[in-house]
Parts: sequence; structure tokens; C-alpha cells
Amino acid sequence: MSSTRWLKIAAPLSLILLWQIAVSTRWLNPGLFPPPTAIAANFAQYAASGELATNASATLSRLMIGLLIGGIPGTLIGLAMGMNRWVRAYFQPVIALLYPIPKIAILPLFYFIFGTGDAAKWAAVAVGVFFLMAINTEAGVRQIETIYLDVARAYRIRPATFFFRVLLPGALPNIYAGAKLSIGIGIVLAVAAEYQLTRTGLGFAIFNAQQLLDVERLYAALVAVSLLGFSLAAIVDWLEGIAIPWSAQRRT
Repeated sequence: MSSTRWLKIAAPLSLILLWQIAVSTRWLNPGLFPPPTAIAANFAQYAASGELATNASATLSRLMIGLLIGGIPGTLIGLAMGMNRWVRAYFQPVIALLYPIPKIAILPLFYFIFGTGDAAKWAAVAVGVFFLMAINTEAGVRQIETIYLDVARAYRIRPATFFFRVLLPGALPNIYAGAKLSIGIGIVLAVAAEYQLTRTGLGFAIFNAQQLLDVERLYAALVAVSLLGFSLAAIVDWLEGIAIPWSAQRRT
């Protein structure tokens, strides 16, 4: 195992150890910061009860549907913006105006429009993901070296061939970067949406633990959210290594 991989393991373990020592020496208040051993025990109890699987699957389902609804059109519009100045001129000011709006702040609007079911939660995730994918994909297309575009035009290759052989491969690094950012913001929005008008999901588990003043369960739910995001990001990294291995090799 390379030294960098050892560091990726050692870094979180060292933080956990420091946390445990700080609580044991009363440098941290155990009422607000339970020791990692207590959180791990509560997490195991949470998993054994079946509630963890139920809540995690509900959040994952809402997240994945929202990622697809927002990510696919965001990527396509980003590709179009990168290649066509008219499309870019139309969408850039719209994105610049709407992107800064806090997505969590408009959650009530989604509930008014879509009702209290999962559609509102899908919409919240999709809106946040759309902008990230559009912005990153456009940047990826505009970073393609001009010589590749000139050669494609000189040989007058078919549009489909141009898309799959030049445009998409050139933008893929940025598309994967946007996907990883989208997972993070998507989880934030999915969990925030589950705070209201729902009885399942990791967001509901966090809210319920807060209401019951169950600090250890709150941390256990936060650990579950963190592990969900970490796992999805690892899957994206694995897919990126298959699709664009030269990019993955530069990071190792």
C-alpha cells in the first residue's frame, strides 16, 4: 500500500483517537461530544434494530432519483453551453441569477408545488445538482484543446462521432468532479428535506434524535450520512478510474 493510501486511513483514525482522548480527559464535554466508542455502540444498536437500513435506503432512494433528474439535463445543457455561444448566452445569465439562491430556503415552495411526498424532496436535490453539473460540464468542454476541435471539423466527422469521441471524453474529468460535488450537496438537501413532513430518512432520524435529546443517536445518524456520502464518492472515483484512467493515475 502506498504512503498516500496509508495517510487516507491514518487521518480519520487519528482524529477519532484525539476525540476519544479529549473526551476522556474532559477537555470536551461528553454530554455534547460523546466518545467515539459510545457512538460506535449506538451505531451498532441502530443498525441491529433495522432502523438504519430503513432510513438510509429512504435517503439513498431520494438522493439517487434527484441526482438523475437534475444531473442528466444539467450535463446536457452544460455540453451545449460549452459548444454553442448562443446557448451559452441564453443560459449563463439564468444560471448566474438562480444558482446563488439557497436551495434549502425554497424547500417550502417545493412542498407547496409538489405536495408533502417524495416529489418535493426529489425536486430539492435535482435543483441543487442541476447547477453544479451544468457549470462544471461547461467548464470541461471549454477546456478541451482547440486542436482537437479543429481536427474534428477538418475531417467533418459526424455529430454523433464528434460527441462520443471528442466532446464527451474531453469534458469527462469535469463531469466526474461535478458528480462528486453533486453527491455532497445532494445529501445536504435530501437530509434537510427530510426534517419536515416525513417519517423516514436519515434527516428524520437526526431531527427525531434532536427532539428526544438523544445525542449519541444523533451522532450515529450523522455517521450514517457521512458513510453514505463517502461510499457514493468512492463509487464515482472507481467509475472515473475505469472511464478516464489517466486522470485517476495523476492523483495517485
